[in-house]
Amino acid sequence: MSVNKERELRSYQFEIRAESNKEGVSTLSGRPIVYDSPTDIGGWFSEVIDRGALDGADLTDVPLLVNHNREMIPVARSRRNTPNSTLRLGVDANGLLFDADVDVENNMSSRELDSAVRRGDIDEMSFAFFVDAERWENLDTDYPTRHIEKISKVAEISAVTWGAYKTTEIFARAKDALDNAKLALDNARSAANDNKDSLDNEKRSKELELEKAKFEALMKWSD
Repeated sequence: MSVNKERELRSYQFEIRAESNKEGVSTLSGRPIVYDSPTDIGGWFSEVIDRGALDGADLTDVPLLVNHNREMIPVARSRRNTPNSTLRLGVDANGLLFDADVDVENNMSSRELDSAVRRGDIDEMSFAFFVDAERWENLDTDYPTRHIEKISKVAEISAVTWGAYKTTEIFARAKDALDNAKLALDNARSAANDNKDSLDNEKRSKELELEKAKFEALMKWSD
């Protein structure tokens, strides 16, 4: 099922770790996207990123941010995902992996992030993405399941202090993303209802045609 391409945000408690590299540079690594892991989205629905959803996804320009702050200098960035990029991304059987070389000597944000990860104060990852195909289950219930079958582009990954679905400042920043998630559910339910109405109309039309045929046959028999 193809969908409108709206930018969406997700935040989970994924693995992120820091280790020393060369002088002035630290390497952060982790997994911001995990396949086949049901996650609650705002209490509205469960969401699963299906295995293989990242196959062919656009990873040509992906920054690593802190708390989705796009106004600050990124702590690392993948440019066409080359080995020389400060952020390197990889897709495996379980989802998306990353390694980032962060300049802890000259970049204050990098130094603060590296310290927070080492202390365990930041242990959550988030990502922004665009959906190209999805599938819904149990739309007629209060808590359906959304399967993301195809991600067309990963727009950013971010180390976050809190998940985007808690009552925090980060929640406010991610409000548009949450609205988009709710809109995805509303659109899916609307499409399902439209399809049901169409099928009901088609059924009624066939029933009327059958009754008309029976009536015409009866009239001919009477003649």
